[in-house]
Amino acid sequence: MADTEQGEQTAEAEKEAKAGKAAEVDKDAARADRKAAKLAKQITTFARAHGGAEGQVAYIGQRGSRIVLVGEDGGWGDLVAPTHAIALSAVAKAGITVHDDFDGDFAAKVRTGPYEWTRMAGIQIGGPSGG
Repeated sequence: MADTEQGEQTAEAEKEAKAGKAAEVDKDAARADRKAAKLAKQITTFARAHGGAEGQVAYIGQRGSRIVLVGEDGGWGDLVAPTHAIALSAVAKAGITVHDDFDGDFAAKVRTGPYEWTRMAGIQIGGPSGG
């Protein structure tokens, strides 16, 4: 009889442990979905401001994935998602065209201004000295 009670208690404890893990997984999934929705909103805002947008998702290691956005007007920006899956979910929710690579045709749409050129060149052409 004691064995039966112990078996029932063990089964009950296993059920509770599984339920706890399932709740934790559900929480993580909900958190990831909220983050993807927030990124999608930012992507959509960018697209509206620039007459539409296209993007590219690049894995950047433990930090997550970078979403590079290029507007139809040549404006550009980027966002970082904590995981590659969240980044892919965000661009899917935003409904933008996603490129596999930042290749010639896609990169040619980027328009850089004097600020970017001086930042890239630094003090070589009289840009910011960095200090």
